[in-house]
Amino acid sequence: MSAITRRSALALPLAAGLAAPAYAQQNFPSRPIRMLVPWAPGGTSDIAMRALCEAASKRLGQPVIVENRAGAGGVLGAQFLLTTPADGYVLSQFPISVMRQPLLNSRPLFDPLADFTYVSLITGYLFGIVVRADAPWQTLDDLIEAARREPGKLNYGSPGVGTSLHLTMEQIAKAKGIEWTHVPFRGVAENMQALLGGQIHILSDSSGWGPQVQDGALRCLAVWSEARAKSFPNVPTLRESGIDIVSVSPYGIGGPKNMDAGILRALDAAFREAVSDPLHIGVLDRYDMAPMYKNSADYTAYVRQTMEDERKLIQELGLRLS
Repeated sequence: MSAITRRSALALPLAAGLAAPAYAQQNFPSRPIRMLVPWAPGGTSDIAMRALCEAASKRLGQPVIVENRAGAGGVLGAQFLLTTPADGYVLSQFPISVMRQPLLNSRPLFDPLADFTYVSLITGYLFGIVVRADAPWQTLDDLIEAARREPGKLNYGSPGVGTSLHLTMEQIAKAKGIEWTHVPFRGVAENMQALLGGQIHILSDSSGWGPQVQDGALRCLAVWSEARAKSFPNVPTLRESGIDIVSVSPYGIGGPKNMDAGILRALDAAFREAVSDPLHIGVLDRYDMAPMYKNSADYTAYVRQTMEDERKLIQELGLRLS
């Protein structure tokens, strides 16, 4: 949230409500809202966001229509907002890569704290390291030892450069003194297809791989959550595997900078209720994800802290895109 918007939301006297913002006077929303999802259709993010948007539509009285803009590690939605009117009719899912991308580039495309309005934090992912069921590695230790014997030979797929999956896999490699090769994809569907087809050895992605693991086509070697996933009670966490990392990569909803305070309140109220809607909760349960709602002010503070943490991690790993 911009400084002006936050002051208007937190510091103006109650009487100022009599002078309602122009957008609020127009009974926002009066037409459908576009929701940019910066991932390919059919993946975990896409399915969860469609459920969230359907639930939010019921609260807002207008459709919230998902529009996929896959590629570039999940920042294409944010980039589109840079030239979009701040009227509340175009929003985007904001993965953590929106905060991270500017830290990886010498000439960033945007400033996460200055260029956007943060509406609501929604949830976080279950991530895991997955291989084919016929792969020779039964445990994460087996995989790491194989990577140690042949540096750089094993390759892993992720949803893109600079994503949490990419950075965490590099953290694991650094912690264990190994090398493996990163292959970026546009989403879990492409990533999984490459794994099943033998083009990559390892899949590093969100829990869209769950049905294939349960069906026996794939094997999950470790999940990255604080505790074991309820759908996969026999799969250890990274910490249980001797790697002190927890990664859930929370995501939320954002809009263009300088959004009207009345519109922001209306959107946040709708998404706050949509997070716990049975339709959305059902999808989260399917993918072992948990609600992590924060309002606009708290979400903005979270972004600020996240950027500080990510800057330290990127420096530690010595990563740079340009």
